[in-house]
Amino acid sequence: MRKITVVGAGNVGATAAQRLAERELARSIVMIDVADGIPQGKALDQWESAPVEGFDSRVNGSTSYDAAEGSDLFIVTAGIARKPGMSRDDLLKTNAGIVASVSKEIARVAPDSIIIMVSNPLDVMAWVAMKASGFPRERVLGMAGVLDTARYRSFIALELDCSVEDIQALVLGGHGDTMVPLVSYTSVGGIPITQLISQERIDALIERTRKGGAEIVAHLKTGSAYYAPSAAAVQMAEAIARDKKRILPCAAYLTGEYGQEGLFLGVPCKLGHGGLLEVLEVELTNEERADLERSATAVRDTIAKLDGV
Repeated sequence: MRKITVVGAGNVGATAAQRLAERELARSIVMIDVADGIPQGKALDQWESAPVEGFDSRVNGSTSYDAAEGSDLFIVTAGIARKPGMSRDDLLKTNAGIVASVSKEIARVAPDSIIIMVSNPLDVMAWVAMKASGFPRERVLGMAGVLDTARYRSFIALELDCSVEDIQALVLGGHGDTMVPLVSYTSVGGIPITQLISQERIDALIERTRKGGAEIVAHLKTGSAYYAPSAAAVQMAEAIARDKKRILPCAAYLTGEYGQEGLFLGVPCKLGHGGLLEVLEVELTNEERADLERSATAVRDTIAKLDGV
């Protein structure tokens, strides 16, 4: 890719920009933020790490979207972060206004680009971005399932004291308390998780996964997670930039898949050149399907609160 832009130079955005540069996913990495000096200073600091890290992707910061003109892909992290006791839905109306404005600017300077949404509440912000930008569903995706699955896998690795590389899993549904870790598709070295961990412990790991973001917010007190979210967004960006055709759980706009339409929901997606190549429909147990329906209802209920925004 020629240019990738990160919108928002806070912890998630700046960390994502550094990861993008270190992987040389584009010749130019741009950070945009409303706070003058922050994107410029962080970008310069990152570029000065290039001789040490050995990357040649140029990193620049700006307050103007004109610097993002012609970008192939945007990672949107703009918005306020959660504070202790605040749910993702509490961020709804403030971040919806920010994301709508950002998306219109993206459509203005890069009408053929792809958007990866990170701002919360994520599934709804992806919906706002698609509506505001006018982009087709193939070019608007939400980063949720990759992060949620990473948390789930990391907790399983701690439970079994094994490598995270040997754990395969899928977490679908909305990015929040209604997310749906698929136990039927969870294995360790090819061994079904149900043969290695008791149901009681599996239930505890699922609950910890659903509360993963809140657990970090409670520790930090003045911020929210950014290392894992940025890593998840960049994994999606890499799959697209390098046309890897990876199968990753992402928030995609559904048009009938899994019996859902008109909303973004975490599902298995094939990512490559052009963005979303395919939504894969997998068989679910009756319980998993009911949980996914419940999660979809929660996303719809949140969208309904956006009237007038």
